[in-house]
Amino acid sequence: MSKMIGEKKLGPFGGNAVARGLEGKRVVIAGSRKLQELSEIIERQGGEAFVRPQQGLLMLKEREVEQELLQLADRGTDWAIFTTGTGFSALMEQAEKIGVRDRLLDILRHAKVGARGYKTFSLLKQQGIQTLVVDEDGTTQGLIRALQGQQFAGQDVAIQLHGEPMPELVAFFERQGADVQAILPYRHVAPDPDVSHQLSQEIVEGAVDAVCFTTAVQVRYFFEFVKSNNLYSDIKESFRNGVIAVAVGRITAEALKEEGIERVVAPEKERMGAMIIELARYYQNTTTQRVIMD
Repeated sequence: MSKMIGEKKLGPFGGNAVARGLEGKRVVIAGSRKLQELSEIIERQGGEAFVRPQQGLLMLKEREVEQELLQLADRGTDWAIFTTGTGFSALMEQAEKIGVRDRLLDILRHAKVGARGYKTFSLLKQQGIQTLVVDEDGTTQGLIRALQGQQFAGQDVAIQLHGEPMPELVAFFERQGADVQAILPYRHVAPDPDVSHQLSQEIVEGAVDAVCFTTAVQVRYFFEFVKSNNLYSDIKESFRNGVIAVAVGRITAEALKEEGIERVVAPEKERMGAMIIELARYYQNTTTQRVIMD
């Protein structure tokens, strides 16, 4: 496994080797979180970081979420399902503002809880909330598979959604006779089209060497943009022959492959820092192979 420089970890090639694995490379960050941290990792490895966000988050109107939280705090729930750490944190912050945080935590500590993803599981654990069901792969389908065999008939199920409606997950519970309350603390919004246009040009012109996608949502928005602007063929060709597509993990990598991008670099350990280390390793391996062939 790669280990990160700057976080008191070393890489498989030794500290100095991995630290310069991106020497002279121009690396795009398509996310909207941990931008400074990722930029610093890229720069410590000799690369130049470019921020081109392909995703935004917009919190819903506080009043809407307040009503849902008050309802949950009043009636309680048999099951609580959390699909993102960001969503869980947003709900806790809003619950604090309206004075029901302690009540909500008490409800969750006595409910049956399901979580999607390591970050969600970790945040729940920090609050003393035991998780009964956790997916194995960070996906909604994985969470549904993990929930199979549980009894939901006549049960109240509160689901924290993540940026967009999740009809498949909601339908899973409703088919089994559950009473579902879906809470959407935030929703995704499309990125600035000017930024998407700029990134598209940079990819087509070879002005950047790699593009790092940190969520599948970013992939979807970016390719919606390039398709609607008749740039898809050029973008796909650039990713095939020059620019490296990088994914934070399996789900994001699958989203890229679904868009026809066959060469995708992704870490085994799904972390943003590990993603950059994996890219550095990719370039080092490519350079080594080229030297041997020469």
